[in-house]
Amino acid sequence: MPTRTLVRNVLIIGVIMGLAGCANMSPTGQRALSGGAIGATGGAVLGAVAGGNPAVGAAVGGAVGAGVGAALPKIERTFSGN
Repeated sequence: MPTRTLVRNVLIIGVIMGLAGCANMSPTGQRALSGGAIGATGGAVLGAVAGGNPAVGAAVGGAVGAGVGAALPKIERTFSGN
């Protein structure tokens, strides 16, 4: 089996397993996971565009995104006045 095919198959299996693992998560966990993924993607893109290290940008963006995603209900209650 060529290396390219093996890598592609491993990635596909990883994505399927990751998506299946999200099925029984709490809403807070889901927000933290999606916030982390969005933050990591944005951080990697900004790191690459700014001429920095995309891996560092992804790590920082992922951490910030996960934190904001997990804290979102509390932030919304604070600003809505409830």
